[in-house]
Amino acid sequence: MSDVVIQVERLRKVFRQGFWMRRVEAVKDVSFEVRAGHIYGFLGPNGAGKTTTIKILTGLIAPTSGRATVFGQSVPSAKAMQRVGFLPENPYIYPYLTPREFVEMCARLSGLGRSAARRRTEAVLEQASVLYAADRPVRRLSKGMLQRTGIAAALVADPELLILDEPMSGLDPVGRKEVRDLILKERDSGKTIFFSTHILSDVEMLCDHVTILRKGNVMVSGEIGELLRRDAQRSDVVLKGASEDFERFCEATGHRLRHGKNLLTVEVLGAESLAPLLRRIVDDGVTLVEVVRRSETLEDLFVREAIAESPQ
Repeated sequence: MSDVVIQVERLRKVFRQGFWMRRVEAVKDVSFEVRAGHIYGFLGPNGAGKTTTIKILTGLIAPTSGRATVFGQSVPSAKAMQRVGFLPENPYIYPYLTPREFVEMCARLSGLGRSAARRRTEAVLEQASVLYAADRPVRRLSKGMLQRTGIAAALVADPELLILDEPMSGLDPVGRKEVRDLILKERDSGKTIFFSTHILSDVEMLCDHVTILRKGNVMVSGEIGELLRRDAQRSDVVLKGASEDFERFCEATGHRLRHGKNLLTVEVLGAESLAPLLRRIVDDGVTLVEVVRRSETLEDLFVREAIAESPQ
């Protein structure tokens, strides 16, 4: 039995917009696969095609061409969606219901009996840290509390796969940590999580694999540890009392400078460039505050790949 939970092959989606029915190609050529038990990050700048791809996977819209499967079933598939918990980018929750009523309704729609739905609703509201507001009308809740309610609804049927579109949206730092912990707990229980986000630090902490889109194309896809350039190290050399001559030397040798209050940070690429700079620091009598070695981060990868020119 295959452990591929989501498979996308040459996916393409074209919309028609406006009076003249202008063609807008939201997704051009997207392929990737998600394996069971992994946390998979789906990244890209605004307008990259992330939400459109997620809508295709969940059966909300049809692709123009290409193929997508969830649990081996071609989308749209009601059978596959019985095993999926979905949080849309902007979850709509009926404003005159309470979180308890809304989540319990989602549980009943997922096939749970009345008593089982009530027990499960209580459990996921607590898991999403919104149980304290479970009986307040939704229209009186903050955006973060609405987001937590949407997460509880996605969890209520105990799905095998969670598809989360911007799950950290509207959450404060404490709320983001709680959702990160929740995602890790779901993964540890054997679930698969596929989510999009703009918060790269969360992805680097959580994800096993990532796909980065730009303008509807896959720019890079794979395991995070293999994608990051661990050998492309950078050193931040923090100095005090640097002269204008020293700054000109740094610029002439290709180093990037960042000025702070009474401090100068010199960004040095590659270990071979560090020794000449340190000798010049000693010769000029500049005060060395610290040297910090840095490997490539997911943010560096994102900027390098998502800001680069996309293929035509």
